[in-house]
Amino acid sequence: MASVSSLLARVKSDFKEHLSPSLIKAVCRCAGHRWRRRKLDPVATIHLFLLQMLHCNCAIRHLRHLAKIPINAAAYCKARMRLPLEVLQELLIRGSATLRKALTCEAGEDRTCWRGHRTLLTDGTATIVPDTKALRKVFPHSPSQAKGCAFPAPRVLGLLDAITGLVVQFMAFSLFVNEHSRVWQLHPLLAAKDLLVGDCGFCSFAHIALLWERGVLALFRKPKSQIVSFRPHRKAFEQHIASRRRARQKGRPRSRYVRSLGKHDQLVRWIRPVYRVGWLSREQFETLPQELLVRELRYRIMEKGRRTREVTIVTTLLDAKKYPKEAVAELYALRWRIETHWHQLKTLLGMDKLKCQTEAGIRKELVMYAMVYNLIHALMMRAAIRQQVSVERISFMDALRWLISAAPGEELADLLVNPHRPERYEPRVLKGSRRGYPKMHWPRQQLRRWIGRNSPKSK
Repeated sequence: MASVSSLLARVKSDFKEHLSPSLIKAVCRCAGHRWRRRKLDPVATIHLFLLQMLHCNCAIRHLRHLAKIPINAAAYCKARMRLPLEVLQELLIRGSATLRKALTCEAGEDRTCWRGHRTLLTDGTATIVPDTKALRKVFPHSPSQAKGCAFPAPRVLGLLDAITGLVVQFMAFSLFVNEHSRVWQLHPLLAAKDLLVGDCGFCSFAHIALLWERGVLALFRKPKSQIVSFRPHRKAFEQHIASRRRARQKGRPRSRYVRSLGKHDQLVRWIRPVYRVGWLSREQFETLPQELLVRELRYRIMEKGRRTREVTIVTTLLDAKKYPKEAVAELYALRWRIETHWHQLKTLLGMDKLKCQTEAGIRKELVMYAMVYNLIHALMMRAAIRQQVSVERISFMDALRWLISAAPGEELADLLVNPHRPERYEPRVLKGSRRGYPKMHWPRQQLRRWIGRNSPKSK
């Protein structure tokens, strides 16, 4: 079984320190996990799991050809089930931190931070899982779809490094749960002076106030329902007046003007809402401040092919000299990188359809996808440093192919650099579909009975 313990060398010896056998065993002991001396111990299981995800979540029967050893599918599945989820999550957090530290030492803080701040992106996406009774209960599909005609679709909420592309954490929950109600569970992974960037779904008084209490900076796009006015000394919406007089306040923002920082750039004080949101406990709501000082700014996008022409930002980057309006606009443009990350994970690595048939198995799959993605992006970052280009121009597929095919100890080759095409934009349409079959509107068993009754042999 020596070949199993050296599987990580097939991934690359450069990353052995981040998932070494000693680290895996230490994390297992800290989590209270105990195991017998066997072939598929935690080290061998994690290394096999990593190899499987590196090959786009290949079949277990194919894994034995990749590992060059006989692997019993049932024994491997049971070994993965024995492995606690907490162990994999802790390995992801530690591995992400050590990889980022190594990249910072290699590239310098200027290339891994935005103006001295570790910048993180958060957003959600959806995937599908096998249609089993256990998964339907945890990740139900839309009630508009007939029973037995759809796959359960969990929502995945991610926290990723904006510069290096490393995954810090993944969370999975029901598709009908709002991401905004779960993002606070990622706050313990944030440190003081970190900067969290997200879209309008994460912009609220409660969320920004919770980040402010931790010393974390925030930058979000304004929701459509929120009114922002850049007219100096305008009146604010008063929440505590009689209801018959509230109609006269229609169109007023729910913030108090402080001062202007420039054209369409101002400081305001947000007023705490009267009613608390459902995901916030009463104790948490009472600890929120009555007012919150934030910065609101607006800019226009003049590039062709962009749907959005005007963007309004809410941020706690209050210093206009240290954080000019143009720099903040460029920072929010980094938020779109997370869409590229989801594309790479779901389309190129195969995370668009998970395979495990239990809730714990699905969560473990997501963590292992994150580990593999971190290894690939660490390679891309190192190649970008050496080739003196930005990391987003390094080809993800070329890095993945090199990681799979390179021999242990082989020096990192020059990776493919994608051309810089800022004027490129494409319509979101498909030229052709590989499968022209209609969608399922009745359960498969019912369709089989219908075919059997209407076949020529049955007549």
